[in-house]
Amino acid sequence: MRSLPSIIHLDMDAFFAAVEQASKPSLRGKPVIVGGLGGRGVVSTASYEARRFGVHSAMPMAQARRLCPNAAFLTGRFEAYRQNSEIVMGLLRELSPLVQPLSLDEAFVDLEAGPYGPALAEADHATGEALVLALGEDLRADIQRRTGLTGSVGAAGSKLMAKIASEKAKPDGMVLIEPGQERAVLGPMPVRALPGIGPATEQVLKRAGLSTVADLAEAGEAELVQLVGRAHGAGIFQMSIGLDDRPVVPDQDAKSVSVEDTFEVDLADRDRVLREVETLAVRCVRRLRAAGRSGRTVVLKVRRFDFSTLTRSETLRGPTDDEAVVVETARRLAEQVDITGGVRLLGVGVAQLADYTQEDLFAQALREEAAEHPEAAEEEPAEAEAPGAVVRRWWPGQDVEHAEFGPGWVQGSGVGRVTVRFETPWSGPGRVRTFAVDDPALEPSRALPLREPAAGEPAEG
Repeated sequence: MRSLPSIIHLDMDAFFAAVEQASKPSLRGKPVIVGGLGGRGVVSTASYEARRFGVHSAMPMAQARRLCPNAAFLTGRFEAYRQNSEIVMGLLRELSPLVQPLSLDEAFVDLEAGPYGPALAEADHATGEALVLALGEDLRADIQRRTGLTGSVGAAGSKLMAKIASEKAKPDGMVLIEPGQERAVLGPMPVRALPGIGPATEQVLKRAGLSTVADLAEAGEAELVQLVGRAHGAGIFQMSIGLDDRPVVPDQDAKSVSVEDTFEVDLADRDRVLREVETLAVRCVRRLRAAGRSGRTVVLKVRRFDFSTLTRSETLRGPTDDEAVVVETARRLAEQVDITGGVRLLGVGVAQLADYTQEDLFAQALREEAAEHPEAAEEEPAEAEAPGAVVRRWWPGQDVEHAEFGPGWVQGSGVGRVTVRFETPWSGPGRVRTFAVDDPALEPSRALPLREPAAGEPAEG
């Protein structure tokens, strides 16, 4: 364990929603909810104004609409999120070559490996901590200056504690946990605060009377191994007493994204297995989207009652992050598996990853609309559209440009009309105008940078 808190964890505040607010002056200070807008969509990110109404990520969008009906509900703009993520990650790499991104808006940094490493090595404890605090605050200021966004920074002697510190710093703050204070900080926290403890493990621990991290430390390694297995139990115990020697691994390029659950009682009912697979597939897609990726291969993992493990996979025609596609594929794979004797673990993953594209998002929205309103397609006369005609569709939050009025974004569309607010990240709130959906003067456009380029300066991103 390090004697100085030289590992920092940056977590941008409500990143997707914050980018939308920074892009759209009329939404600043107002509740904004980003996610899938179809009936089965879920919340990707909610602004802090929306969180006051109880809205949170992974919540069904229908529930979010009930809780906060006056929010702006927007589809995601991954081009804009990636642009700003690249700026932030670039600032982190100025602090150290050891930067480990976890998603578009979150990363660990090892300060000892960077240009300030020698100064930290030579400094006494108080001076070293003061330098780490200064570097963290400078980072936050640089992010604000370059993007207009805020981030929370945690500093500690390990990755575990740095991440916990950044959670305590939210929103828009910095917290440093001194090495040696790990157990005091961790003790009162619920067991789910430790990475690797999911709902199933939590229930096992709670039935044994272990509900806080302090309870885990007091129980000891032997009891935890007996409860949840050797590898998992030993790891949980080490973390419960604040020990974490995992290094910061730079620029990990994940080859797959996956989630899995172990069940307390083996599942022998086919319908229950299929429901669990669907739930895991939805969670997997959320994680995929958070990383700004899509993938071609859906993988199902099954561990049976006798601890034998098998995998089944299906490769799609192209990369996707479409929840319906992943769920359907995972379910189809599960239907092929013999569950005689019971299933103790299920997992769903997506492999052959690719960068997420905005076109994927609009294609997904189109599929959601078609699935929810099949009667619209059925009622449309075959001769209504000329051969080769393209039906233009617009999605809330989408970037557009009008030949006369310039750049703006779609507020909504329907009944053959589209409403656009014309404003830029560096203008004041703009005016709203309505056009026919097929107005030739209105076109989709690229996301604008959040900071206005100076004269002669190229736009960032």
